[in-house]
Amino acid sequence: MTVQASGKSIKDVFDQISTAILNFFVSILDWIFGTLQRWIGIGGMPYVFVLPNLLIFGIFILFPMLLNFVYAFTGGIDFFPDQRPFVGTANFEQLLTCESFLDPNTCREDLFWRAIFNTAGYVVFQVALMVVASLVTAVVLNRKIKARGFFRSVYFYPVLLSPIVVALIWKWVLQENGLFNGILVALGSDKIPFLVDAQWARFWVVVISVWAFMGFYTLILLAGLQAIPADLYEAASIDGANNWNTFFKITLPLLMPSMVVVLVLSLIRAVQIFDVVFAFTGGGPGTATLYLVQYIYSKGFASPSRQFGLAAAASLIMAGVLIVLTLVQQAARGEEEGVR
Repeated sequence: MTVQASGKSIKDVFDQISTAILNFFVSILDWIFGTLQRWIGIGGMPYVFVLPNLLIFGIFILFPMLLNFVYAFTGGIDFFPDQRPFVGTANFEQLLTCESFLDPNTCREDLFWRAIFNTAGYVVFQVALMVVASLVTAVVLNRKIKARGFFRSVYFYPVLLSPIVVALIWKWVLQENGLFNGILVALGSDKIPFLVDAQWARFWVVVISVWAFMGFYTLILLAGLQAIPADLYEAASIDGANNWNTFFKITLPLLMPSMVVVLVLSLIRAVQIFDVVFAFTGGGPGTATLYLVQYIYSKGFASPSRQFGLAAAASLIMAGVLIVLTLVQQAARGEEEGVR
């Protein structure tokens, strides 16, 4: 009984100390924010609470963006802006000088144009496959199937993995002595050079990226499907509409806002593809999977000459293309809503 009583008294002492410390900090915060409120008024207090996020955004996003503009118009290999000579548009001229823009071999910076063509091809196939696969998966998972919750989590699980981990796992599966070729040999077939054949490398980069990120877009479309009123399907069923008519007349039109979001996000992510390809193929074989962001990285960080200006100029060109594509998609979406 003595030990228990002693234990209770010690607990009470700790509670009193923690309460006193908490009250002390609360009083300090109350004094600080009370003083600020008297100075700037109630209307200015939201800006005070947003200020930490604005500082983080400014330091890690806005400041690097502004610095990138400085690098794009300067030359040399020095890192600090005040040590870099101003070269005007020389970096852009080096990137955009071509006898024929359809033939990278005639371009002054041929690797840049090879990266553009590779990125364009990747975006077309990857985004199309991503949208179709996400839509089909969302429609299936929206139905009343057995273990629906389990399958929803399974499709989203790859999104939780690091892209580097995803690439290394697939590289282990597809390498010459990997799991897939081991299965082919066991079945009596020859090994397939997945990682050293250009066509196979491009194919698997698309498949792996879709497998890794599809769950995120499926979740967006699934939320859009669940927002469609069930009464519309019941009315269509009474009118004798089949599944195809219901899908194209009800589901797809009402799902278009979510589809636009998926299309824009997947397009931006596809243009910015880097981590999966860097760990999976490293841009090879040759330049078969050299994409735009990897070209920027190689010029700015992997090249011995450290051409920061050229890399910054290429990144600004890529940003401009993304802005234009996004505006075009939003304009098309606005016209479609206007017609309705």
